[in-house]
Parts: sequence; C-alpha cells; structure tokens
Amino acid sequence: MLKLHMRSNKYGKLPEGVLIKVPSVLIKRSKLHFHRLPCNATVILGNNGYVWVGPHFSPDQPIEPFTVNSRETIARLSNVIRALAAYGVQLFDTIILTAYDISMKYKVKELLKRRGSGTCCAGKL
Repeated sequence: MLKLHMRSNKYGKLPEGVLIKVPSVLIKRSKLHFHRLPCNATVILGNNGYVWVGPHFSPDQPIEPFTVNSRETIARLSNVIRALAAYGVQLFDTIILTAYDISMKYKVKELLKRRGSGTCCAGKL
C-alpha cells in the first residue's frame, strides 16, 4: 500500500490514476506541482520522484468513474512521462504537454517502443 501525503487536507483523497516513479532529479522545482492539463487530466509532480497522473478532480465533488477517453489520455500521459524520463528530460508541465501533443500521431502502446535511436515522442524533442 502506498500513501501520498499532502501538506494540506484541502485536496482530500486522490481518485484512481497512475503512479509513476522517476529519478527525483528530473522533477523541476517549482511553487506549483499540481497541474490541470487541457487534455482533461491532472498531473502531480512530487519532489521525491513520484508522479501521479489521473483525471481532473475536485475534493468537494464525488469521484466519477473512468471513461474510455480518460483512460486513453491517462495511459498516453503516463507513457509520455516514462519516455521523457528514460532520456533524462527534466519534467514540468510545459514539456509534458508538448510531448503529449507530439505523441498524438502514435498509438498509446507504440509510445514506449524503441525506434532506431529513440523513443517515439522523446526522440522528437
């Protein structure tokens, strides 16, 4: 069992999502580590190297079940983050969103496959 502690209780319990471990040196230090992306997903970048990817949520509203589109978005984002981390790219919201946009021309399962010298989306940045 893994627990994610926050400094404040205002965020409540996180809904279902994907937890990714990357080297902590790849997380860019910033005042804001909660990012609501325009692709209807939330990314939380922890200074300890843990990255949580999940659907948009609000602590005061009930958690809604995943849709097929939200599952694909979360899977795509998590694969993009893994690909960027594999190449030592520092992670922050802008680079994740740029890589996500580049990845749209590939299927989700193709993102982590090696092609020549690089991963599909990480090799393009």
